[in-house]
Amino acid sequence: MTDIAQRLLEIVPAVQVLADGAITDDYTHDESLTCVPERPAAVVLPVTTEDVVAVLRLADELRLSVTARGSGTGLSGGCVPSKGGILLSFERMNRILEIDTDNQVAVVQPGVTLAQLDEVTAAHGLVYPVFPGESSASLGGNVATNAGGMRAVKYGVTRHQVLGLEAVLATGEVIRTGGRFVKATSGYDLTQLIVGSEGTLAVVTEVVLRLYPRPAHSATVLVPFRSITEIATAVPRIIASGADPLVLEYIDTLSMAAATAHVGLDLGIPAEVKDAALAYLVVVLENGRADRLDEDVIALSSLLEVFGAMDVYVLPPASAAQLLEAREKAFWVAKLFGANDIVDVVVPRASIPGYLATVSHLAEEHASTVAGAGHAGDGNVHLSVFQPDDEKREAVMRAIFEAGLALGGAISAEHGIGTAKKSHFLALEDPAKLRLMRGIKFAFDPHGILNPGALLTSIGDPP
Repeated sequence: MTDIAQRLLEIVPAVQVLADGAITDDYTHDESLTCVPERPAAVVLPVTTEDVVAVLRLADELRLSVTARGSGTGLSGGCVPSKGGILLSFERMNRILEIDTDNQVAVVQPGVTLAQLDEVTAAHGLVYPVFPGESSASLGGNVATNAGGMRAVKYGVTRHQVLGLEAVLATGEVIRTGGRFVKATSGYDLTQLIVGSEGTLAVVTEVVLRLYPRPAHSATVLVPFRSITEIATAVPRIIASGADPLVLEYIDTLSMAAATAHVGLDLGIPAEVKDAALAYLVVVLENGRADRLDEDVIALSSLLEVFGAMDVYVLPPASAAQLLEAREKAFWVAKLFGANDIVDVVVPRASIPGYLATVSHLAEEHASTVAGAGHAGDGNVHLSVFQPDDEKREAVMRAIFEAGLALGGAISAEHGIGTAKKSHFLALEDPAKLRLMRGIKFAFDPHGILNPGALLTSIGDPP
């Protein structure tokens, strides 16, 4: 057992410390396609905030890196531990502490999964609306990456749902930010600063989440189009119409074929429509009343026909569920088909056609294959890149990121920078903004021990 593990045994129970052969491979990586797994000196499984405090105080004293880990479902290498450091795995801090129905909030520990929270909130007629595509993902990981998903067009992303936090600083100090209220103008908003910081500023140990009434009825509409331009024209008009879709996705024909084949789904679309369609919109509407939902679907169908839809298919519930599940599992399908990397660039939604045209040109230029889908309602473009040569892949990835930034977009909409996109982020981001971010990092974590491989810094880097 390492000296670090021995020191940890002095401050937390032995059953909460893993070292040597007890550290399984699962702790060495997340689901990133490109990051190299790394084995930490020790894994700690905290049960209380006090456990986290004790570990961080020791780490700060010894200048050891600490990486927080939820379920390990991230796609950017954000929870890959540092060699010789400590991995804090929150699998045992997985309690839903409270469902406050009067204030419509949930108070949860970071290891609570989306599936776990959804089951409990459903019993109260409430819903936590962020579903990034993997129900086994933890709330702590979602907070770290500011996770989004298909429902962001209606409800926003994680940061719109986080009302308050309990977090432990690198020094072991515990802070509470925000609360069970929706507005405050009392100094800097530390809650929102920590959300999306990928574990580099503080370790979150408790989260206060906004909940919503759970609508009883939903309908899924599948809409084939002959061009991405027609889809891009339709999307802002759908939103402006007041339809208020829960989901508004586009899927190109290649991705649609792969996803439906993967789950054995036949949507009953005529061959002539499949042959002529270039992409599809998937629109989900919800309502508390079935009759009003029917009216909304009829109105939406009429609207889509005006915008050039080839046809409008209202899917049976079982087929709709399968299609949405297939879309949510798009990463696993891409991985199965041999994708070498993935992209989650975001651009202004009206810029999607031009961006995709540029990406197609870049793929050809770099002798790569790029397929995709995306959250059309919020401009988040998901791309699977097929290019096994590391140097060529890095070149096409850099070009894809540059094209998105040129349109006023950002490198990552919801997966985070982590370690996988760090080199691109540091090369392409505004140096003045990077300087400010490093200053914030230094203020929170002056010795640079919190997740030093991700996003910005390594131990010893200047602010």
